Amino acid sequence: MKNKTTKRILLALLLMAAIGAGIALFIFKQPHRDVQSTKTDYSLNASDIVNEYLADANLANEKYLDDEGESKVLEVVGTVKSTEEDYEGKTVVILQKANDKAGVACTLIQTPSAEIKPGSELNIKGVIRSGAAYDEDLEMFEPVIMEECEILK
Repeated sequence: MKNKTTKRILLALLLMAAIGAGIALFIFKQPHRDVQSTKTDYSLNASDIVNEYLADANLANEKYLDDEGESKVLEVVGTVKSTEEDYEGKTVVILQKANDKAGVACTLIQTPSAEIKPGSELNIKGVIRSGAAYDEDLEMFEPVIMEECEILK
């Protein structure tokens, strides 16, 4: 009697594991959103989006995120403060004027073909991952973070 029960329990666990793996594989294999070929929802200045998030993050999220929480596609124009490299080796361009409290950190999907110089104006298309905020523990402003970005001509 115990042997049949053990087999049924093991079979049920194996079946649940197979179903879970199938669901995970299905979700993982979903096509990724092609941000660059998608129509731009908003075109704005880097300072404007930072100020919107610092004034009211909930209102800014309502404006820049859809009903499922996915970012709308944005084109942001701004002055290059600096460039960095993230932990994956991708180029991150910081758009921020000297008098702004925070900037917009744009992670590029491709390494730029030319050097990006501080002080130059760039138009970058991408999606938001997080809005600007003030971190009280660090006593500093956090930038708007954009991903899947590309520099527009």
